[in-house]
Amino acid sequence: MATTPPPPTTPAGSSTQTTRTTHTARAHSFNAVAAQYAANRPSYPPALFDAIEDMAGLPLTGARVADVGAGTGIATALLHGRGADVVAVEPGDGMAAQFHGTLPRIPIVRGNGNALPLADASVDFVTYAQAWHWTDPARAVPEALRVLRPGGALALWWNTDAIDVPWIAQAAERTGRRFGVHIPAERRNVNARVADPTGRLHFAHRTVRWSRRVPLDTHLANIGSHSIFLVDAERSAAFLAEEREHLTQVFPDGMVEEVYDVVLLVATSPAAVTP
Repeated sequence: MATTPPPPTTPAGSSTQTTRTTHTARAHSFNAVAAQYAANRPSYPPALFDAIEDMAGLPLTGARVADVGAGTGIATALLHGRGADVVAVEPGDGMAAQFHGTLPRIPIVRGNGNALPLADASVDFVTYAQAWHWTDPARAVPEALRVLRPGGALALWWNTDAIDVPWIAQAAERTGRRFGVHIPAERRNVNARVADPTGRLHFAHRTVRWSRRVPLDTHLANIGSHSIFLVDAERSAAFLAEEREHLTQVFPDGMVEEVYDVVLLVATSPAAVTP
């Protein structure tokens, strides 16, 4: 499942330090499976980038874009394909190495959204694909506003499971029981309040539905590349074996129809004030 964790909170009975440690472990877990991530994670549909341009009132073609938390470059490559001049920002060693191998001609700098290694007013778009929830919005919002040119746009998006599809809802319930993750609640947390709790930005919201048909092995490898599965390998292996049995019954031909709702949030930075 395309689980999308909200920013870290402190559960009842847990210390803040423990929660932060768990969140950090999940954030860094991707580096060990960068190749698996690149090979199996879903991409994004062309309609998403049409929506970004429409909501921002800016074309991607010719725009300077900072793709933050770029990972292995799934979104970066698509932004580049739309004609954008993209620089990737990525903190992880393993993800950056995979990015270099896949997209050697696109520049990548090491850093994260809380302290962007970019000049003031240097980009037209700051984008986060599946990555904003790893930032501290109280720091990441001012940083985005600092590097954006007047009238530029901050675009955040997540592939989320279409939980109105029966087999996906059932799989989400199984995941929740095993790992204590309530996927419908996580999806509800992907909204403007979570994106910017300070209220400094006003986000427009849009959802883009799309699907892909993949072999069962690819689907399971996609699931296994999510952070909740990476931090407990033994329990995850047992769960994925059980999922194979469940999904073989649903998809006897071995091809899984994954359905996603891309949740998109776009906010525009204030235009320059004329003296």
